[in-house]
Amino acid sequence: MATIVAPPVHAARSSSSEIALVGRILIAAIFLLSGFGKVTQPAAMVAYISAVGLPFPKLALVASALVELGGGAALVLGYRTRAVAAVQALFCVATALTFHSDLADQNQFIHFFKNVAMAGGLMQVVAFGGGRLSLDARRRARLTA
Repeated sequence: MATIVAPPVHAARSSSSEIALVGRILIAAIFLLSGFGKVTQPAAMVAYISAVGLPFPKLALVASALVELGGGAALVLGYRTRAVAAVQALFCVATALTFHSDLADQNQFIHFFKNVAMAGGLMQVVAFGGGRLSLDARRRARLTA
């Protein structure tokens, strides 16, 4: 009969830390790409924002680009990870409700639930933080030293 041996605790922590980093990078990628698109094609985005009837479309463009680019970079680095993830989760839900609420349209249906799923993933980051491979962990280590 084979004996099952559990991996050392430090190995599990290391693996979890790497998984948290990869997860942050993967979820940040969509924000970074979208934010970059807003910066490189502002006229198209202002027209899209105006088409849904939001006031101050240029201000909305700047705010969303900051949330996406700044928040995406902060997620990758693990800087103020929980707060950033909370803001981005709210942003995802607001975007789903504002831009993708026609659920009879298959494309909007997919985008709506993509945003909801992203918000769910971000709430996991809110709950568990950025992990040991983050600027947050380095800051905590300095504060406790």
